[in-house]
Amino acid sequence: MVKRRVIGYWVATAIIAFVFASGGLAQLVQRQENVEGLTHLGYPVYVATILGGWKLLGAVALLVPGFPRLKEWAYAGMVFELTGASASQAFAGDGAGHVVAPLVLTAIVFASWALRPESRMMKRAT
Repeated sequence: MVKRRVIGYWVATAIIAFVFASGGLAQLVQRQENVEGLTHLGYPVYVATILGGWKLLGAVALLVPGFPRLKEWAYAGMVFELTGASASQAFAGDGAGHVVAPLVLTAIVFASWALRPESRMMKRAT
């Protein structure tokens, strides 16, 4: 059971780290698709630089050993970003796929968080 939990954690974490790192890089270099997506949603282009930087830092925070408090903040930021993306797509009138995809990724973030090993958790105050 423990082995499956560890495998599940690393699979979920690898998926999320890849999605956030690759998406963050694409936003930092302002790929055309990202710029068009942001402007379609009504956001200014400079938001790509802000989100891209935070996404890269979040991916790194999940992968490096230690820093459990930083990992908690990274998980929270990922949930905020993904649920915000889903809401933005819904408010823009985009199709269900555009609304649901970030929510699926949110579920994977929650899986990574829930399955994380004790060494990656914050210690409880006594």
